[in-house]
Amino acid sequence: MTLALRELTLSHFRSHKLARLSLDGRPVVLHGRNGAGKTNILEAVSMLSPGRGLRRAGLDEMIRKPEAVGWKITGVMKSLHHVHEVETWVEAGTSRQVKIDGKTAPQVALGRIARVVWLVPVMDRLWVDGAEGRRRFLDRMTMSFEPGHADAVLSYEKAMRDRNRLLKDGQRDGQWYGALEAQMARSGAMIIANRNQAVAQLLSAQKEAETAFPVADLSMTQPVGEDLPEDSADLALAFAESRSRDLMAGRTLVGPHRSDLAAVYAAKGIAARDCSTGEQKALLVSLILANGRALAESFGAPPILLLDEVAAHLDAGRRAALYDEICALGAQAFMTGTGPELFAELGARASHFEVTEVDGISDVQEVT
Repeated sequence: MTLALRELTLSHFRSHKLARLSLDGRPVVLHGRNGAGKTNILEAVSMLSPGRGLRRAGLDEMIRKPEAVGWKITGVMKSLHHVHEVETWVEAGTSRQVKIDGKTAPQVALGRIARVVWLVPVMDRLWVDGAEGRRRFLDRMTMSFEPGHADAVLSYEKAMRDRNRLLKDGQRDGQWYGALEAQMARSGAMIIANRNQAVAQLLSAQKEAETAFPVADLSMTQPVGEDLPEDSADLALAFAESRSRDLMAGRTLVGPHRSDLAAVYAAKGIAARDCSTGEQKALLVSLILANGRALAESFGAPPILLLDEVAAHLDAGRRAALYDEICALGAQAFMTGTGPELFAELGARASHFEVTEVDGISDVQEVT
């Protein structure tokens, strides 16, 4: 069974006034010079899943200028035994809308029919930058296994923002905190359980596969000296007991929003943050491939992969190995690069498109 886009249409999205791609399920290569609009196509595909997309941009930022009429993305999606028409759009100054098979749907419904995972250049610093980026990276993978994880994260963050407001205002009446902490505890317990399950699935998928990419030992950690209860009742108690300390800080100092994803290059016993740039990239690729293998087993098909400038920091051997693994997995991977030579090893195993830009308007043409 497969998960793949068969058609993709972009209207007034970023640099694309109108772009149409007809696809057949094979990996997709998009090559062209920097600034031509390649990543914009990947971002459009990412918007066919829940959330803010691979750039985490504001909705109005994606509207093509100078028309500023809004944007629309339409896709025909083969998902397991079904074919769906998916639409998402924004009119200037309005919220994002979604339709699946002609019916209005919430964003989370996109995650039930399409699993999309991405690797973009900004993630190359994942292991050396702050914990927030690693949490977001893990939560995106966790959503691919459990789409409802997005709702748990949103619910937790909303309740925590309200609690933090009370803390900043110096509110000491416990009755004001009870309902918010109960909501945080329920959602927080779900977040912790979902993340732990995702890490277990990634570890299993890495260790059970023979691959050219290194295995990363993964674990969830908390700041030194902090414990994270996993049960909702224990979490609620921890929030209540932390109020005095939180009041002094003006923010919540305990909870899954302070968790971190730790990774170790298993074969060398070296923390990912201390690895070379090439090794850090290889560990990221390993996790993306593991995510694909785990989803192929649990969902029934590998996810759509968005790999922006994926050849960066990969030597020719690992690059060829990556393409072989993508094809063996049966994943529809959208890959970008500056020239076709970066994808020579793929040959006819992929659809190839050239992306050009003239006077601020991008154009996409299939290369046969």
